[in-house]
Amino acid sequence: MTQNITIPMVDLRAHFAPLRDEILTGIGKILDDASFILGNHGRALETELACLSGVAHGVGCASGTDALMLALRALEIGPGDEVIVPTFTFIATAEAVLYVGATPVFVDVDDRFYAMTVAGIEAAITSRTKAIIPVHLYGLPADMPAIMALAQKHGLRVVEDCAQAIGAEINGQGVGSFGDIGCFSFFPSKNLGAAGDGGMVVTADAELERKLRGLRNHGSWQTYHHDVLGYNSRLDEMQAVILRAEFPHLAAYNTGRRQAAGWYAEHLAGLDLQLPESPAGYHHVFHQFTIQLNARDAVKAALHAEGIASAIYYPIPGHQQKMFAHQAHAHCPVAERLAERVLSLPMFPELREEQIARIATVIRRTLHG
Repeated sequence: MTQNITIPMVDLRAHFAPLRDEILTGIGKILDDASFILGNHGRALETELACLSGVAHGVGCASGTDALMLALRALEIGPGDEVIVPTFTFIATAEAVLYVGATPVFVDVDDRFYAMTVAGIEAAITSRTKAIIPVHLYGLPADMPAIMALAQKHGLRVVEDCAQAIGAEINGQGVGSFGDIGCFSFFPSKNLGAAGDGGMVVTADAELERKLRGLRNHGSWQTYHHDVLGYNSRLDEMQAVILRAEFPHLAAYNTGRRQAAGWYAEHLAGLDLQLPESPAGYHHVFHQFTIQLNARDAVKAALHAEGIASAIYYPIPGHQQKMFAHQAHAHCPVAERLAERVLSLPMFPELREEQIARIATVIRRTLHG
């Protein structure tokens, strides 16, 4: 008989408990001041996240998906344009391309680092290609130095999807600072998560920042003057105060995740499965701890029977989704194989080694029959 889940994918109760009083005090102050939209906490968070990313400007918005859409609009990408995206990621990356009227072109990924390769991107470039959206999947940066060199060679814009990788770096340089624009998500389960939806766009370009600020606010740069079609996509003050309470602890959160990943590597050593890898100089922040194994479904069922959560990110690649049936001809064999092999295990900063040992025991027992 299936037990209740005793080890969740992410333990948000444990995560927010130490911050509860600080957050409630902050929310109470917002209620007292009655300043809910585009206020001081949102502006401060924009500055803090831009600084973390190593760029000059941050613009808060309503979600990570909106961040991608706003980025593409700011870069003036639209109908008739193509944008190269990985097929093995969450659908929001491709959705954002459709929202601006452009066409997502799906590219396969590497089976070790889960990102598009430069060779794969270059093979997909056509005369209509205007941008590339590399995704830093699971918390590991894509090969941004090589992607930026390719983009410069072909005159393409680059939007980094940093939704799963806040705080990740390549040789000390933060994600979000390589491309023209970086996009972050504050979905509750992210490494820096709100108590609802939220997102942020960062850029070093002052003109792009100006565009983004108007686009997120009904196409308005001056009250009741609407110059272009914009959106109602603003990060509210209550989410901002929650995120600011967490922000000083982000490095510790990511350290906790990296410690948990180290414990997983020790306890899963020697089993017939593939552990996460990181290239030299890459700082992985382990939004997910994702393994590959042939007996994925059996292991998932065994974990569930023991009250341990697990998840498949992602079971259907983008090019195989029903909404993209017209692109089903895309050749992405690695992503299709990954969809049958990947399994994400519980991962959060508060995860204890004894919990990981228990997870590993179930996996070991299942694989050894």
